[in-house]
Amino acid sequence: MSAEQAETELFQAMIVRALEQEVTPFYEQWEEAGEIPRPLWHTLGQAGMLGIDMPEEYGGAAASFEVSQLAIEEIARMGFGGLASGYNIHANIVMPYILHLGNEQQKQAWLPAMISGQVLGAIAMTEPGAGSDLAAMRTTAERTEGGWRINGAKVFITNGLHADMVIVCAKTDPKAGAKGVSLFLVDTSLPGFSRGKGIKKIGQHASDTAELFFSDLIVPEEALLGEEGKGFAYLMQELPRERLGVGAQAIGASEGALALTLDYVQQRHAFGQRIADFQNTRFKLAEARARIDMARAYLNQCISKYHQGAMTATDAAILKLMLTEMQCDIAHECLQLFGGYGYTLEYPISRFFVDARVQTIYAGTSEIMKEVIARSMLGK
Repeated sequence: MSAEQAETELFQAMIVRALEQEVTPFYEQWEEAGEIPRPLWHTLGQAGMLGIDMPEEYGGAAASFEVSQLAIEEIARMGFGGLASGYNIHANIVMPYILHLGNEQQKQAWLPAMISGQVLGAIAMTEPGAGSDLAAMRTTAERTEGGWRINGAKVFITNGLHADMVIVCAKTDPKAGAKGVSLFLVDTSLPGFSRGKGIKKIGQHASDTAELFFSDLIVPEEALLGEEGKGFAYLMQELPRERLGVGAQAIGASEGALALTLDYVQQRHAFGQRIADFQNTRFKLAEARARIDMARAYLNQCISKYHQGAMTATDAAILKLMLTEMQCDIAHECLQLFGGYGYTLEYPISRFFVDARVQTIYAGTSEIMKEVIARSMLGK
């Protein structure tokens, strides 16, 4: 076994142990409550699960990028879809934005606190009147003495109820379209920031999702992340990693749903035989296994490209499209094999089913992914 494999197995055992101790006994309660308790993020930080691949100088473990994706996969495999989404935003999206785009002052101000769980992060792109069309956003940031004044609203923000810091996308030049977007690191304790009540969803109930409001919110000059007007380019630059995280979540959830179903069909009997002995069952599960293994091969290929700085927007779109659609298909087929029990909350397969649905919507809908792929072949 190579040193890299040994490190990966060590981290995997640590991640699973932490989840079994700190999440499994309580997750049903969190689903019913519609949010994850804020102290859990402190616990995950103490367990070394936040910022796994961040540099040691900021408190991270400096582990490989693969390990950071493995954490997302394990959370999803264990049936914690809501937590997986919140974790992906905090550790796999917001932290890398700061690491890649922030200056040293911003990194020191936010990364150690995020890695410890003291600060929970979110990113605010989507608006009530502008979903996938980010260039149509109406939230504005105007220069003021010593900083910026932000006005507007965002919706469907994961970690929105508890976030201590939000990366806000805002128009700094409303006439420049996509080239007029900038990013800001917004401390949610500032006057002018407010949250709506949690949005009730059909799945991922434990993932708190909120609408955010900015009313003459003043942030200092140093809140600008990167350069003014380059926000849209930064979003495009960081999207491959975001979609890799969604892909890891899809793989993990598919593996979890398949494992539950394999166990169930070998125990449940109908018409004098195990459900596992019906040809339809065997074929459905064989197809699921084949699709997951093919998907994992493409995920690994994309991770390798990401390492080399060669992963394209088209690669990310193909990954996001195919893996999330696969996840929904597998959750559907697996639930069907549970019969009536699959439609009850008593059996976890039902949560895999409802949690899967949003995967084809956030981080770019399947339709947008198809358009990205088509443009790479046919142009605009």
